[in-house]
Amino acid sequence: MSARVIEVGGATPYRIKIGPGLLDDGPRLAGSLRGRHALIVSDDNVAPLYADRAENALRSTRPELVIARYVMPAGEQEKTLARFGQCLDALAALGATRDAAVVALGGGVVGDLAGFAAACWMRGIDVVQLPTTLLAMVDSSVGGKTAVDLPAGKNLVGAFHPPRAVIADTTALRTLPARELRAGLAEVAKYGAIFDATFLDWLDAHAERLLRGDDAALTEAVARSCAYKAAVVARDPFERGERALLNFGHTFGHAIEAEQGYSGSGSEALNHGEAVAVGMILAARLSTALDLAPAADTERLQVLLQRLGLPTSIPAGLQPQALLARMRLDKKADAAGLRFVLWDGAGRARIVSGVPDEAVLGVLHPA
Repeated sequence: MSARVIEVGGATPYRIKIGPGLLDDGPRLAGSLRGRHALIVSDDNVAPLYADRAENALRSTRPELVIARYVMPAGEQEKTLARFGQCLDALAALGATRDAAVVALGGGVVGDLAGFAAACWMRGIDVVQLPTTLLAMVDSSVGGKTAVDLPAGKNLVGAFHPPRAVIADTTALRTLPARELRAGLAEVAKYGAIFDATFLDWLDAHAERLLRGDDAALTEAVARSCAYKAAVVARDPFERGERALLNFGHTFGHAIEAEQGYSGSGSEALNHGEAVAVGMILAARLSTALDLAPAADTERLQVLLQRLGLPTSIPAGLQPQALLARMRLDKKADAAGLRFVLWDGAGRARIVSGVPDEAVLGVLHPA
């Protein structure tokens, strides 16, 4: 199977390459590096699996490269200013110059933190995203949003810093735990929910193949998702308009994550993709409560998410008022009040400002 290529346009264009075996493709990986310094940033789940492969592929093409690694503990709870500082220290120890590159090898946490470090080192060096999770391939590695979390909320400190390239090796998904694969499918389904109802039909028809890790089905899902996102990012790189539609389900989802303390690796707490799945259903229900969308479309989305093995209800023990307080601090709130990405039905999203607290609490309370 040959690699698929998605072009991201705009002021800082780059390519997304998707397909099997790309982590071993030295010319493709090395072709994204301009200087002689590279810092591979990964975590202690991914590095033992893929860091040697990526480094060997780079050295096979560019033996003169000076390569170092920064390996952080895995988990959303590690996406902190402290880990960010350690990553900068690793760049300093490497002697990284203005033409150096950070190579982000991992999921969304690694990609966000590594990208933010690249944005800040010497006021900005290249980052090459090598996503190894489905969620990172279809969402966080594309578009240049980088950040770390604070105790007060998710992604509150960050920068827009587009990658020099995104290289997604779909064979990395074979080692992805089943729960993480399902979490990524939540972000895939999001694109159908906000842009294209027929993509929801495609996902429904291919659900079994996706869940068992079929290479062709996953490559198609990643390519379609990246194409949707690339088109929006090119038109709205700094999220001043329609790019905010990509946050469908995220205002609710981020509140759930923050209230749980970003402990989604545990058996009870939701991870990011799972929280977004719940958030999409809450956003759809809020849309119906505000007379924007038919309830039948919400039911259709809920059935699909459940078929993909995803949760669709708020975890027990999370209080509506506490979640509402988290949402008030979310970056998607503004002076007019709470702002949500809602929908007019499947495939038709919109941004709605000034949503009353009472309406939000109405969907946060158990039915």
